[in-house]
Amino acid sequence: MKNKTTVKDDSGSSKAPAKEILLTGDRPTGQLHLGHYAGTLKKRVELQDDVRYKQFVFISDIQALTDNARDPDKIRQNLIEVALDYLSVGLDPKKTVLFVQSQIPELAELTMYYMNLVTLGRLQRNPTVKSEMKDKGFGSNVPAGFLSYPVSQAADITAFKAKYVPGGEDQEPIIEQTREIVRAFNAIYGDILVEPYLILPGNDVCNRLPGTDGKGKMSKSLGNAIYLADPANVVKEKIMNMYTDPNHLKVGDPGAVEGNIPFIYLRAFAKPEHLNKYLPEYKSLDEIEAHYRRGGLGDMKVKRLLNEIIQEELAPIRERRKYYENNIGLVLQILQDGCKEARAIASDTLQQVRQAIGIEYFQDETLKKMYIEKYK
Repeated sequence: MKNKTTVKDDSGSSKAPAKEILLTGDRPTGQLHLGHYAGTLKKRVELQDDVRYKQFVFISDIQALTDNARDPDKIRQNLIEVALDYLSVGLDPKKTVLFVQSQIPELAELTMYYMNLVTLGRLQRNPTVKSEMKDKGFGSNVPAGFLSYPVSQAADITAFKAKYVPGGEDQEPIIEQTREIVRAFNAIYGDILVEPYLILPGNDVCNRLPGTDGKGKMSKSLGNAIYLADPANVVKEKIMNMYTDPNHLKVGDPGAVEGNIPFIYLRAFAKPEHLNKYLPEYKSLDEIEAHYRRGGLGDMKVKRLLNEIIQEELAPIRERRKYYENNIGLVLQILQDGCKEARAIASDTLQQVRQAIGIEYFQDETLKKMYIEKYK
């Protein structure tokens, strides 16, 4: 990529200036899982406490409909699940604006204007879209809405003039396309929109947490995910069935750590205090990996360690979820309040965009006078 603009959040120099806008969201096609949590949810909770930022997090139901238009009930059912996951991980509606994409009609109008600045060929070349089209098996029958969803995402981001978008590395092509739209718009109509940049997790392992089966990225559709809402016994079962080194048949056998799912998860979630608590005979993950490589360390011992760590991570999430499940009216009110706040901001941006394009015909006094003079 010519202009690499990815921002990593593991150094002080990558932090945004005061009051920069952060925006990110998730499709409501199922419950959120550990991949979402490691990749972006955990970071969102940290960012909401940073006074330098104002954070918006939304449920992207319009985007979800691009390939689920014939099954809208799937979206309706899972919208509340995603909202529960947001609140359960610790997103605080007093610090983070939580809203629903479809309830902000200004986003659809912005999308239409941006569509005129993007070619069909450019949309077809987007690596993320190409990959997803292949995974879904669309072929030539790809819905137009799905092919152009990066334009909708550009509308989401620019409506709030977001400077940073926390997400995984697979989102960089989407952010790059948004920047292209912003540059095209600003070049034609004036500097109205803000160019966004991607914030990756500081831990590279978290960028693309693999599924429990070791066959690819953790995914709802592949059935290889550990969900944030999974009860403790289900989480334990999934961990104990994780893919490891198939050649590590006996405890004494040397084993490979590369591609070994429990070790990848340990790199994503384990902290020094976890080892002190659960395996004090090891001073670091490096020591555990070295022991496994030379032989003498069994898979079950590694998985038991991982289970303790993941259960500890998920315990407060489960408690918060239980509270909100018993207060669904509160959850809906939080979303409604967030939509109201989000719409006010998106409406202001849309007005600026319409004025810049020059289509506020009946509010433009100069234009009205020109019409009158022309036909006197």
